[in-house]
Amino acid sequence: MMDGETRFGPARRRASVAVAVGPVSIGGGAPVVVQSMTNTDTADVAATARQVAELARAGSELVRITVNDADAAAAVPHIRERLDSAGITVPLVGDFHFNGHRLLARHPACAGALAKLRINPGNIGRGAKRDDQFATLIEFACRYGRPVRIGVNWGSLDQELLARMMDENARSPAPLAAALVTRRALVASALESARQAEALGLGRERIVLSCKVSGVQDLVAVYRDLAARCDYALHLGLTEAGMGSKGIVASAAALAVLLQEGIGDTIRVSLTPEPGGDRAREVIVAQELLQTMGLRSFAPLVIACPGCGRTTSTFFQELADRIQGYLRAQMPVWRERHPGVENMHVAVMGCVVNGPGESKQANIGISLPGSGESPVAPVYVDGVKTVTLKGENIAAEFQAIVEQYVASRYPGRADAAAESTLAGAARR
Repeated sequence: MMDGETRFGPARRRASVAVAVGPVSIGGGAPVVVQSMTNTDTADVAATARQVAELARAGSELVRITVNDADAAAAVPHIRERLDSAGITVPLVGDFHFNGHRLLARHPACAGALAKLRINPGNIGRGAKRDDQFATLIEFACRYGRPVRIGVNWGSLDQELLARMMDENARSPAPLAAALVTRRALVASALESARQAEALGLGRERIVLSCKVSGVQDLVAVYRDLAARCDYALHLGLTEAGMGSKGIVASAAALAVLLQEGIGDTIRVSLTPEPGGDRAREVIVAQELLQTMGLRSFAPLVIACPGCGRTTSTFFQELADRIQGYLRAQMPVWRERHPGVENMHVAVMGCVVNGPGESKQANIGISLPGSGESPVAPVYVDGVKTVTLKGENIAAEFQAIVEQYVASRYPGRADAAAESTLAGAARR
């Protein structure tokens, strides 16, 4: 790269090994996969299946469920059956800690119903027991042909490994800071466990690694180190990110840096939901992170100005909110009927300063009148002003224009056939 030259877009990490999780591919050049996790009692089949379906409809491509006791393990096949009967094909990932080896031994159908296992090396056991229990989990994965995420977390890091590395560091003539040793222990735990899994017969194409921490700079440092030392598929996530804007900002700050460097094949945004809040919010945040970075497209993006003294009316805010909600609500249908619509951009602007310019740049844009401006709203379609709206029905009329644009600009097979029939009739 020449001096002064700017590189746009994410860097390219050397290709990771592709991992198949049911119909979903992780790594190997595949798009970054969005995943989430239920917070229901897995033993409650109806509640868990319902939340999995909600997360899948929001766009989660993998959904992880807790498998923490015999009732949960016994419920997993029934959850899978209920989802299949409803046409929900999203792969399920089983999250195992402490007793996974026993649960799978007593409930083998659980392994058959899961598309992937997630195990934490720090929560499997100690000493020889750890090796035996880890081996049991890997043997089940091999038997059922399932991939495994080896997920290290600094809240449950293998204490024997950490103590050994701390002792070695203390004996060094130039000891490192304890925080740096802990970071290195996370990476060492993941890589040692992956090598052990391979020695037990689990192929590299069935291994995903993660090293989760709750500090932004720690996460960036750990994953840079991990990515430099292996080509396994990597799962990214800031663990215990927090609630609301704090969790969103922290997750975006960490994951965006790594994704921009080409690190990461699947992500989760681990938000603490508000009391009674929507669990699917973490899916939407993950999608919006990837989409705003230009890595994937999931739903049309709405561009809206922040407002200023020129926009004392709240109408443009209300319209932006209405259109954004409408577009996301339509996506389950549009995704099938109008492929490509997820790339559409809509601008809802509040005054003449940037309104016309931003509206021209979007696929569809509306420039609403600011304070003291003429009470009219020009609409631009693909850069051309097509109509000027006024009166009490601007919102409904603009939404109708959006609907018409989607039908004509992104015709599905049924729409194309209908247009062909109408064109033929017109020629006759």
